[in-house]
Amino acid sequence: GFGSSVEAAMSDEEHHFEGADSGASLTYPQQAGTIRKNGYIVIKNRPCKVVEVSTSKTGKHGHAKCHFVGIDIFSGKKLEDIVPSSHNCDVPHVNRTDYQLIDISEDGFVSLLTENGNTKDDLRLPTDDNLLSQIKDGFAEGKDLVVTIMSSMGEEQICALKDIGPKS
Repeated sequence: GFGSSVEAAMSDEEHHFEGADSGASLTYPQQAGTIRKNGYIVIKNRPCKVVEVSTSKTGKHGHAKCHFVGIDIFSGKKLEDIVPSSHNCDVPHVNRTDYQLIDISEDGFVSLLTENGNTKDDLRLPTDDNLLSQIKDGFAEGKDLVVTIMSSMGEEQICALKDIGPKS
C-alpha cells in the first residue's frame, strides 16, 4: 500500500545524509613540506594549530622529514608528529562564527543567538580562565557580548569575546 513506499523513501534519505557526512569533509590533504607555523594540522586525530615546524634531512640519500609541534585547538594540549615532507598531512577545516550571547545557565552552558534568529544552547563556557571570567563579568554587567565560536572536526568551542558595549 501507500504507507510502505513512504517509509522506504524516508530510510533512503536518512542513509544518504549519513554518507554525505562520513567525516572526510572535516579535513583536506596538504603536503607536509608546505605547512607553516600558525597553520593547522591534524595530529592524532585532533585539530591543532602549528606552533613549531622544523625540517631535518635524514642521512645522505634520505628524505626530509617535517617535525610538527601543534596545540590542540580545543584542549590546549601539545601534540607532536613527524612526517616525510613529501607526504600529505590532514589539515582540519577550521571555521569561526560570531554569535550574540543571550544567557549563561547555572550548569555552565551558554545560550547564543544565531543569524536566523534561533538559539543555540549546546555549547559550554570556555575552559580558558581568562576568557571565562571576561564572559561572566561582561554578562553580569549587562553588556551586549558577542562570542566567537571556533568549530573544527565536529567540535565547537568559544574562542574569543567581542564586547559590543553597554545595553542601550
